[in-house]
Amino acid sequence: QVQLVESGGGSAQAGGSLRLSCAASGYTFRIYCMGWFRRAPGKEREVVATIDTTRGTRHADSVKGRFTISRNADNTLYLQMDSLKPEDTAMYYCAAGEPGICTGGSEEWRYAYWGQGTQVTVSS
Repeated sequence: QVQLVESGGGSAQAGGSLRLSCAASGYTFRIYCMGWFRRAPGKEREVVATIDTTRGTRHADSVKGRFTISRNADNTLYLQMDSLKPEDTAMYYCAAGEPGICTGGSEEWRYAYWGQGTQVTVSS
C-alpha cells in the first residue's frame, strides 16, 4: 500500500500564499501520477493540479497562474498557492495513481491512494 500525508494547510488572507506538502511512504514504486484535489463546502471534490512524466503538469483553469504543482524524486508532492482567493477555501487532498490508469485523465477513480486532507481557509 501507499500512504500519503498532507501538511501545510491553514488560514490565509486573500492575496496571501500557502504551500502544501504531501509525503508518500510504503510501496511508492507503485506511484506514477500525483495530484491535488479539493472539496469546498457544499461542493463535489474537484481536481486542482496533477503531475506525471507522461503529461507533465496540469492545472485547473481556476488556479492557473496562481498555483504551482511540483514533485521531488522521492515522491514528495507540493502545491504552492499564491494570490489566494476566498473561493480557494476547501479541504485539499493529495492523491497518487498507478501507471496505465492515472494517465488517462484526471477523474478521481484513476487515483488509487489518498491522503486524509488538509484544510485551507482564505478570508477576505
